Amino acid sequence: MRTFVRLLCIAAILSTPLPCLALPAEEDSSHDLHLNDPKPTTVLVRVVAHGSMVLGKEVGGARVTITDVASGQILASGLQQGDAGDQNQIMRTPRLMEEAHYSTRPSAAFTATLDLVRPILVDIAAEGPLAFPAATQRVTTRTWLIPGHDLTSDGIVLTLYGYIVQIEHPKAGGAGLIAKDDVMLRASVRTLSGALVRPHGDWDSRRVHIYGELLIGARVVERLQLFYSGDKAGFEAPFFVPLPKDAPDGITLRVVAADPSSGNFGIGEAKFPVLSERLPPKSPR
Repeated sequence: MRTFVRLLCIAAILSTPLPCLALPAEEDSSHDLHLNDPKPTTVLVRVVAHGSMVLGKEVGGARVTITDVASGQILASGLQQGDAGDQNQIMRTPRLMEEAHYSTRPSAAFTATLDLVRPILVDIAAEGPLAFPAATQRVTTRTWLIPGHDLTSDGIVLTLYGYIVQIEHPKAGGAGLIAKDDVMLRASVRTLSGALVRPHGDWDSRRVHIYGELLIGARVVERLQLFYSGDKAGFEAPFFVPLPKDAPDGITLRVVAADPSSGNFGIGEAKFPVLSERLPPKSPR
């Protein structure tokens, strides 16, 4: 009898419906509200010269712009300023692919913090060196930015190709060149980060074709082979100034630096009026 009563009690307990443990829909969704909040996301951009250092204050730095591809809205813009970086670390220290290249020591960079709600496709553009307009180059890359995922260390590296080529002598804007004068053309060649190009250095001029051209109008009348002079002026070659009747509108001097193996090319140009040749002083009677 007792066994029968016990079985009835167990059956009654099992037949009683249990309370539902599921949470109401409102409570369920409350855990997800923070997923739609803006998340501060740091984006670091570093503009460098191809095969060289970072564009820093020595060359005027670089201008960086981050633009939303879908809307065309500029999300951030500013200047990269700072140091060119540690030459030994950047140019001579071997490293693995995933290791930082430019940020092992302080170097110039542009940093922006964006409040992102969703992944966004952006164009990141850079132009520089700003202190040398004739040598300024521009590059753009397109990438995704993800909320809460910071881009730090080397960040987004944008590489500019080219050389800064400057005619040091004769100086443009002077009185002009005298016909038949023997003039020394001197030019300096640097990477876009400002590093001097010279023989046997990290930026070896022996791999670079460096030459001058003398133009009358659009026509090249003479090509000049430039040689390293051993000082900061860089490279030089002599030339004769033509007669005014041959160059009524003056002449143009052009210096070319070309390294097809690296893809770096640069040009410097200056125009000069040509003046009548000097007459010998009259001897006194």
